[in-house]
Amino acid sequence: MTSSPSPSRTRKTAEDRRAEIVRAAGGVALAEGLESVTLRRVADELGVRPGLISHYFPVAEELVATAFGATASAELDELLPPSDATPLERFRRFFEAAIGEMFDDVSRLWLNARHLSRYRPVLSAEVNRQQDNWHERLTAVIADGIATGAFVAGDAAVAATRILVAVDGVSTYVNVGRIPPEAAAFAVMTAERELGLPAGSL
Repeated sequence: MTSSPSPSRTRKTAEDRRAEIVRAAGGVALAEGLESVTLRRVADELGVRPGLISHYFPVAEELVATAFGATASAELDELLPPSDATPLERFRRFFEAAIGEMFDDVSRLWLNARHLSRYRPVLSAEVNRQQDNWHERLTAVIADGIATGAFVAGDAAVAATRILVAVDGVSTYVNVGRIPPEAAAFAVMTAERELGLPAGSL
C-alpha cells in the first residue's frame, strides 16, 4: 500500500508572523490592559513558545509600544479615514463614532497608555507619535474646511488641539461606566465653536 503524503504546512513570512504577533498583543491590550502584554502572554495567545515572540521583539517594551501604536493607528483610520466626503461630513461621522460605545475599549487603552508612559520611555515616544498623527489628520480636515468656506477658524492647528482636548476629556469618563450626555455634548459644542458652525451643525 502507498501512503498518502501529509499536507504540507505553509511557512509564514517574517512580515506575516510579526503582524500576527502585533495583532495578538493588541487584542490582549484591549481586553486586559497594556500591563498584560508580555512575551509569555502573547505566546500563550498564539499557542507558540515565548522564544518565537522574543525573536521578533527581544524587548517586551517594544512589543507593548508597537501593539498600542498599531491599535491607535487603526482607530484613527476608522474615525478619520482619507475620504472624498466634505470636511463637515467627516466631522459628523467622526463624532457619531468617537462618542459612542464602539470605541470605548480604545479609549480605555489610551488612558492606560498615557498613565504608563510616565514610567516607560519607549511607550511614551509612541504615545506622542500617535497624538501627533491625530493632530495632523484633524488639522488637515479643518484646513480643508477653512479653504472651502465650510469652517471659520483663525488657526486650524489651534482649533484641532482644542477639539482633541475636549474629546479626550470626554473619554476619561469611560472607566466609570458611562459618558454623561452633557459631557459628550460639550465636545460637540467645542468643535462647533472652534469651527464657526451654528449650534446643532454636528
